[in-house]
Amino acid sequence: MKILFVCTGNTCRSPLAEVIARASIAQRALPNTEVLSAGIFANAGSPASDGSLQVAQEQGLDLSAHRAQQVTAELVQSADLILTMGPHHLDGVEELGGEGKTHLLASYASRGESSRAVSDPFGGDATVYRATFRELSQEIGHVLDRVTTDYSQTHA
Repeated sequence: MKILFVCTGNTCRSPLAEVIARASIAQRALPNTEVLSAGIFANAGSPASDGSLQVAQEQGLDLSAHRAQQVTAELVQSADLILTMGPHHLDGVEELGGEGKTHLLASYASRGESSRAVSDPFGGDATVYRATFRELSQEIGHVLDRVTTDYSQTHA
């Protein structure tokens, strides 16, 4: 399964989501699960934001090699599940052909009980980035629970 996380610039939320998901997938030993991230208005090649780098490092995760990429129709087509940080990201991805496999991260994680956006730490201090990291960690835990359950049911 290929999961794509999408935010605006692919320097704050979606790279954090990608690195958190990668670590969680490794910890859970989930087979054949790949994660990527992209932005609907990414400046291709930009590194992760300083705040994202810092909070990832505090948690033993490394974003130093991350480089932003623009979400494209090809990325959308290649993904099995696309999780967006906010409604405008969802709209942008659906315009690229992602209908039916694109969801708000919180909505997918809660099985439709929440439709809130993930808070954007851009421009905030370390405290704001830490709060976003905790929020993403919690939501991604629920996403991987759901993916594991759904996968085991469809492949039993």
